Amino acid sequence: MSCPSSPWWKGATIYQIYPRSFLDSNGDGIGDLNGIRRKLDHVASLNVDAIWLSPFFTSPMKDFGYDVADYCGVDPMFGTLEDFDTLVEEAHARGLRLIIDQVYSHTSDAHDWFRQSRESRTGPKADWYVWADPKPDGSPPNNWQSVFGGPSWEWDGRRQQYYFHNFLVSQPDLNVRNPEVQDALLDAARFWLERGVDGFRLDAINFAIHDAQLRDNPPSGLDISKVTRPFDMQRHLYNMSQPEIPAFLERVRALLNEYEASFSVAEVVGANPIGEMKAFTEGETRLHSAYNFDFLYAERLTPERVRRSLEQWSGADGEGWPSWAFSNHDAPRAVSRWASPAYRKQAADMLLLLLLALRGNAFLYQGEELGLPQGEVAFEHLMDPEAIANWPRTLGRDGARTPFPWQSSEPNAGFSTGEPWLPVDPAQQALAADTQDGAEGSTLELTRALTAIRKASPALRGGTMEFLPAPAGVLAFHRALEAERWLCVFNLLGTPVDLPGALRPQGEVVASAEGLSPAGSGLPEKLGAWSGFWARV
Repeated sequence: MSCPSSPWWKGATIYQIYPRSFLDSNGDGIGDLNGIRRKLDHVASLNVDAIWLSPFFTSPMKDFGYDVADYCGVDPMFGTLEDFDTLVEEAHARGLRLIIDQVYSHTSDAHDWFRQSRESRTGPKADWYVWADPKPDGSPPNNWQSVFGGPSWEWDGRRQQYYFHNFLVSQPDLNVRNPEVQDALLDAARFWLERGVDGFRLDAINFAIHDAQLRDNPPSGLDISKVTRPFDMQRHLYNMSQPEIPAFLERVRALLNEYEASFSVAEVVGANPIGEMKAFTEGETRLHSAYNFDFLYAERLTPERVRRSLEQWSGADGEGWPSWAFSNHDAPRAVSRWASPAYRKQAADMLLLLLLALRGNAFLYQGEELGLPQGEVAFEHLMDPEAIANWPRTLGRDGARTPFPWQSSEPNAGFSTGEPWLPVDPAQQALAADTQDGAEGSTLELTRALTAIRKASPALRGGTMEFLPAPAGVLAFHRALEAERWLCVFNLLGTPVDLPGALRPQGEVVASAEGLSPAGSGLPEKLGAWSGFWARV
């Protein structure tokens, strides 16, 4: 059963598809919209509520689609607008909603808006991007550093000014302070809503507005030997996270309210994101949800980290609704970050059990349902500009973007008949979907079982969450709504642990990291390494 008073998105499970790497339908080595359409039955079998589709827009692909050259176009490598319309129609026919990325902080330098903006200081789009004069000595207007390394300012000879870029040089920042820019972005959003999308994930939205005075950022105090880029050497008080952002988000929400049952979720990047997440989602006039990198960049998973993240969302009146992800296209896969190779299968299963038990929305990244580890990508095959710039100090993002393994015995794991844009990792091919489909004890079948339970449970989708005392390395909490009550217990250690009597009340284990439990299964006295369970109590 479901809670009839809650909107579809509250407590939803949302499956992220990275189009380049899902399925190639035409043999060019790059995944596409028709490939996604062919695998909608697989997605629907996961009992998820929606798909989040990463960028497929027209782009020179210097940042693989997050450098948008046309907000209302489909890049030919992914297909056509007609292909997209068919995808929306067939997703909806399977009960799947579809949300897409919107990148509002910057465009590609190949976007026509930027071409017009750089032509002169007096043209109709002169103020659509962030331009500034040099200092008297010719240096950039301030000390801001880009995420991908080096100064955030690039000299443009045509305007005789610097333009601002938080990311790549080829990704100039929009001047979202300008109402005309906001209008244009909302027009693009309306274009997709009219085509049937069910909402948006707003990429790096706290980068969307800059300090109008262009003040210098203060130093962070971090040791350069402890970080990988100059960006981390500053406190980002002025190049991002400005107080005017929520007012723009209210305009986004007002547009979404014109379309029934639409949904919005913000990506909030930064070391201390909770204040912004709450500001972006509070009340009924801003975004529906937000997520950050609490888990995506965490080197270790501990009970303390989970509690610290979840307890910041009390459920108070007017508070927004959180979303959680352990893996995505921007972060190394969690099972490789948190578990040793010997425990990867157990950890993959337990992490699914944990993610789907948290209060909030659960984002599953393609391949999590197979327990995929981080893909191995040799330096000569790297595509990610961040990985190349910081090699070998970071794992980069390519290893999370390797092609989805569909068939264990087919060339390129059944992803493509051509040469894939990133190599297929043999360790991932061994976990291909065809080897797990219908296989008892597989991570894929466990995913299907857990998502079905969550989907039918008002308590797991939208109930309260109460943390319980537990031994070191063990996380325990109740999820409850009215008479429905669950006890969720997880061993985050690589060694077995004894459970105290307080965590073994009268109850019935329904699911564990080993799979579904037979009816009447009692609560265990010991939990194995990287294990856990859900019990009705």
